[in-house]
Amino acid sequence: MYKTFNDLEFVELEDSFYNGVKCRIQFDNGYGASIVRHNFSYGGREGLYELAVLGEGGKLHYDNSVANGDVRGYLNETEVTELLKQIQDFPSNDEGPVHDSAGFTESER
Repeated sequence: MYKTFNDLEFVELEDSFYNGVKCRIQFDNGYGASIVRHNFSYGGREGLYELAVLGEGGKLHYDNSVANGDVRGYLNETEVTELLKQIQDFPSNDEGPVHDSAGFTESER
């Protein structure tokens, strides 16, 4: 059974300057997602969400069909659910480079 938007547990961001929420979720295949909505996220001011794919160790993972080299923004709840399903369908996370928050793989640092 897929995890959907309704399974996400958002918490308020500690810094009220951002005025938003965040959530992280991990899946059995080793991938996960970070979902945010705040004043500076893509679509946050319109009440929409931004999603980043997480790989090994919870690090950002850009080299996949969902992220397509970046985070995905301007997402409504239905679109977040669809992307979460796609991430859950990824094969087990034992292939492909894992990127850090600056976009570098471990060997590139």
